[in-house]
Amino acid sequence: MNVGDRVRLLHGNEEGVITKISSGGRVEIEIEDGFRIPALKNEVVLISHTEKTYFNPGSESKESVSELKSGKNTDTNLEAIYLVYIPLNDKDHSIYLCNHTAKDFVGIVAEHHGSNSQTLLAEKIPSNSTRKITEKSIQNFEEWPPLSVQLFPINSRIEKTTQPFERKIKFKANTFFKSKGTAPILDKKGYVFRLTENSRDIDIKALNSSLNDEAAKVAPNFPRPPKEVDLHIEKLTKDHDLMSNSEMLRLQMEVFEKNLNYAIASGMDEITFIHGIGNGVLKKEIHKYLSQLENIKYFQDTQKSRFGYGATLVRIS
Repeated sequence: MNVGDRVRLLHGNEEGVITKISSGGRVEIEIEDGFRIPALKNEVVLISHTEKTYFNPGSESKESVSELKSGKNTDTNLEAIYLVYIPLNDKDHSIYLCNHTAKDFVGIVAEHHGSNSQTLLAEKIPSNSTRKITEKSIQNFEEWPPLSVQLFPINSRIEKTTQPFERKIKFKANTFFKSKGTAPILDKKGYVFRLTENSRDIDIKALNSSLNDEAAKVAPNFPRPPKEVDLHIEKLTKDHDLMSNSEMLRLQMEVFEKNLNYAIASGMDEITFIHGIGNGVLKKEIHKYLSQLENIKYFQDTQKSRFGYGATLVRIS
């Protein structure tokens, strides 16, 4: 089994994509609604391409239509800018930006780590050429940070103005591993994504204005959150009966991240998040998020008598 393989749980109906393989024979699987669940290797079975075709006739064509609509299609004959992941071996992939258009661009690609970022590429990309951005291990797929791609067209002569645009990307396993195709220009098999659909034009006037006003800006005054933040869904919205599990978890994590950021920015020493016991999914997501931060001294289950180990205390460094 490898990261990206589609599997089915033997003791249930869930299907998903392997996003992580750990020691001790454990894997992490992203199922269709976005949840990630742990399992032992001997509790899952690979879903072969032959099985999918036999039991779901016509599924191949349906999937292609879906991907066309979402801009993740493998039709690389279209003139567009593409982001492609080309395998070097069974783990490592090279990432390229492919300019499959008749126009030259200046491209800027950056990784985002919370409020910090790292520029990976900033150079001219001529028409019908490629630029290697970086390399990534597919084994660490779930830890890949979000990418932003900014593209500024170069007009070498007087011609119609093409607006610069930006695309922000954070992959999910169920969409990433469906996007196999042949990379334009490189003519190699890999995972192919067309960036010039669903992109957002960059407002140059607004960009210039923000740069000119940067020196005059006053440091933002962040609100100080309460010492205890209750993440029970009924405390966050009245419409929780109409929400799916993934939507509820997404809202709870948004409230958690917002209040944690406010606590850090406003100089708090500690903050407690009440998540309840339940099935433990929210607690695991919170602890996973906290374990990746450098400005957290520690976090722990807290105040058993009050919350029944349904809360996490976070000490901020």
